[in-house]
Amino acid sequence: MKNKLLAVLATFGMVATASAVKINNNISINGFIDGSYHNEDDNGEETSDLELDEVELNFLVNAGNVSGELHIDNNGEDNELNIEQVHFTYSFGNGADLTVGRFGSALGFEREDPAGLYTFSRAYNDDFNLGDIDNAELQEGLRVGYSSGDFAASLSLYNAVDADLKSGTPSESNDLDYEVAISYNGIDNLAIGAGIQNVRAVDSADDVETYSVNAAYTLNKLLIAGEYSNRQVGADDDLAAYMILGDYDVNDKLGFAVRYSNWETDAGEESDKLTFAPNYAITDSLGAIIEFSAEENNDGEETDSFAVELTYTF
Repeated sequence: MKNKLLAVLATFGMVATASAVKINNNISINGFIDGSYHNEDDNGEETSDLELDEVELNFLVNAGNVSGELHIDNNGEDNELNIEQVHFTYSFGNGADLTVGRFGSALGFEREDPAGLYTFSRAYNDDFNLGDIDNAELQEGLRVGYSSGDFAASLSLYNAVDADLKSGTPSESNDLDYEVAISYNGIDNLAIGAGIQNVRAVDSADDVETYSVNAAYTLNKLLIAGEYSNRQVGADDDLAAYMILGDYDVNDKLGFAVRYSNWETDAGEESDKLTFAPNYAITDSLGAIIEFSAEENNDGEETDSFAVELTYTF
């Protein structure tokens, strides 16, 4: 289905947005409405919910060499609208550009909003959904980018939203965080992405450093993708995670996604998750995902879940 290819391209930074309704020569709008029914059996304790998960409206502005984006959303946690992203980009005209404002990470295969995912759930727990923009993986600062043909790269200098560069005495300074990301699609049907992120704390012993690499290969109607990430928190806490995903389109309407993911820490915690998610395009704008997931940790505790998700995009 067309939105799947666009989602992959957006993941690797090759397109800015999947689609948009043009208002005039300078302004376009897109967005989505996402809702679900979710049932979970967590080691014998069962919960169910039926809710509107997220609503998002995006304004895209273009004026000469300058473009801007404003993403307004409600992710279901409260009844208030929030500014998810807001930034402008100046293009130097030679493949280089500068972005200033609030934006998402360029790392992580599942960093997109629900409208850009292949499954209802994400591969890992909330502590390691790298780049998950709906879990506050946001950056405020500047990003320098360069693209030429099949190659793209970016460098971000930023802090988390509302973070202070200095707090208290001069020795309690919080240096800027940084992120480097690259992508390459010069091999037929193959897209590769990699990067490093360093979140710098007041005490350097608490710095968080993350390495990530992912790739996606398409063969006719089959997509095969993989990702490996490693996160080092200070000197003692290390977390590694990987996922393998396959998605097959039976036709223009029906597809099937299967994903296996694993994360583990050096303290001995480990979790495996298997997800099966048929998906169906009811219309060009309305899609449905039915998901079955089974997760087990190293203590033998199991979590089984079932979900039906509807996403309307415009």
